Amino acid sequence: MDAALEEAKRAAERQEVPVGAVVVHNNKIIARAGNRTLELNDPSAHAEVLAIREACEKLHSQRLSDCDLYVTLEPCTMCAALISFARIRRLYIAAEDAKGGGVLNGVAFFDQETCHHVPETYSGMQETVSGELLRAFFKERRGE
Repeated sequence: MDAALEEAKRAAERQEVPVGAVVVHNNKIIARAGNRTLELNDPSAHAEVLAIREACEKLHSQRLSDCDLYVTLEPCTMCAALISFARIRRLYIAAEDAKGGGVLNGVAFFDQETCHHVPETYSGMQETVSGELLRAFFKERRGE
């Protein structure tokens, strides 16, 4: 999770919402990313999407069934669907997102009958650190 938090900090430095993600395969980080929606003018350029794309490219596969994803904020519904489609083995979430999350909150994508693959999901890892990073980012944006 530390590496994902570093990616979130880098995203904040780029004025992006500070979310970071890393993909781990055989206990080694093979892909890492932070949000780049503003930089790339791409609403799908979430940290999870970019990290999963990089991991798929490195492993020459659309399936990441022996990979784990660490993310600093609960994935949105779009990212939850991608995580399922990529067949991620385990998902580790730092902070929940009661407003925009799609895994533990909102539509709870993995709980839907139509979800084909459900990763093992764990939350709360470094939740305080991730939450503080997000709160500081939005506080600064509001000019407080």
